[in-house]
Amino acid sequence: MDAITVLSVRLGEHLRHLNAQVSTAESCTGGGIAEAITRVPGSSAWFEAGYVTYSNAQKMRQLGVAETLFSEVGAVSREVVEAMARGARATSGARFAVAVSGVAGPDGGSTAKPVGTVWLAWADGEQVKSERRWFDGDREAVRRQTVIAALEGLLHLGAE
Repeated sequence: MDAITVLSVRLGEHLRHLNAQVSTAESCTGGGIAEAITRVPGSSAWFEAGYVTYSNAQKMRQLGVAETLFSEVGAVSREVVEAMARGARATSGARFAVAVSGVAGPDGGSTAKPVGTVWLAWADGEQVKSERRWFDGDREAVRRQTVIAALEGLLHLGAE
């Protein structure tokens, strides 16, 4: 099994133990986190919903992200991923949610947010934790590292 599948199997065991479900809100990974989770047999017991909200319009429509955030801080920001995670959790009814937004490349980077910049957020009930990461490599490498980081973060939810 590859690293992503191993993490997904562990996540399924963790969520089954907690009797909890998770939802995903993804931009730069394009559904990769949801795909990783659902490659595990029986994942319907712990995977509630996946939102691929690539455009800002869909982040607002599906997840309730405030329009003003995009002009104030941009889509690749703590505020937006935290709002995405809250929205995914609230809309789906899952206890946990993960959200990601980043610059996977090869274009779209800036001095402030170079290619490889990714914000991730994890929601556990009303608590939300977020972090900014910088990943090396091409588009596929950035997306793969983002999926791994998202799954690793989910494994810590409910453990505190």
